[in-house]
Amino acid sequence: MIPPAESLLKYDNPVSITKSTDGKSRKGRPLRVNPQQPTDSSPIPPPPKSKSPSAEASKQENEDILNAILPPRTWTEDDQLWVQQVSSAPCTRADVIHLEELLDTKLQQRQARVTGICPVRRELYSQCFDELIRQVTINCAERGLLLLRVRDEIQMTIAAYQTLYESSVAFGMRKALQAEQGKADMEKHISDLEDEIQELKKELNEQRARCDATEKREKEKRQVEEKKHAEEIQFLKRTNQQLKVSFVTTDRRQISSLDSAPIAAVVPVLTFYFVFLFQTQLEGIIMPKK
Repeated sequence: MIPPAESLLKYDNPVSITKSTDGKSRKGRPLRVNPQQPTDSSPIPPPPKSKSPSAEASKQENEDILNAILPPRTWTEDDQLWVQQVSSAPCTRADVIHLEELLDTKLQQRQARVTGICPVRRELYSQCFDELIRQVTINCAERGLLLLRVRDEIQMTIAAYQTLYESSVAFGMRKALQAEQGKADMEKHISDLEDEIQELKKELNEQRARCDATEKREKEKRQVEEKKHAEEIQFLKRTNQQLKVSFVTTDRRQISSLDSAPIAAVVPVLTFYFVFLFQTQLEGIIMPKK
C-alpha cells in the first residue's frame, strides 16, 4: 500500500505495528515518549515531574478526543503495518502563520481554481479546517467538538448538493434521451403526414380533373341540346308562318264563296281554323314571352 500523501493536518511520526501480535498494539504515541532521567543530583526537581494524575488524565482524554475526531492513518509497507496519529502538540501563533503560508503554497502547486467547483481546493481547505480543529481541541476539547459538528454539517450539506447535482444531471440526461426519442418519433409522424398530404393533393387533382371533364362534357351536351332546341323552334316558327300565310289565303278564297257554299263545304274551313288556333297556343307554350 502506498503511504498517504502529505497533508496540512499535523501528524506524529508513524509507528510500526507488527502483524504477528494477536491484536494491534496501543495506538498511543510510543515514539513520543521522552526519556526524562536526570543524571545530575540537583535538589530542585524538574517541572515535568510535577504533573498531577488529573493533568495526565486530561491529556489522555484530549488525545482520545483527537483520535475520535481525527482518526489515525494506517497503511502497509514492506509487510509492516504503520499507524500515524494526529499530533497532540499545542500550536503557537507561528504555527498558524506557517499553516496559512503552506495552504497558499499548496494551492499554487496543485493549480487549484480560484472560483467555481474545484476538488483540489476543497480538499486543501478541508485539511486546513481539520488542522484548525486539532489546534482548538488541544486547548479546549468542547470547542473542538463544536467545530467538529460544524465540519460534519458542512460535509453533509456538500454531499447533499452533490447528490442533488448528480440526480439532476441524470434526470437531464434521461429527459434529453427521451426528447431525442420523441423527436425521432415526431419526425417520422411528420414524414407520414407529409406523404398523406401528397396523396390527398394527388387525389384532389384527379377529382378536379374529373370534375372539369364532367363540366366540359355537360356543357357540350347542353350546347348541343340548346342548338337542337333552337332548330326545332325555328322549324316550328317557319311552319307556323307558312300555316298563317296558307290560312289567310284560304280564308280569303273561302269567304268569297261562303255564301253560296253548302254547310258541308264550310266544315273543312272551320276545322283548319281551329287547327291554326291550336298551333298558335302551342307556340305560346313552347316559347313563352320574356
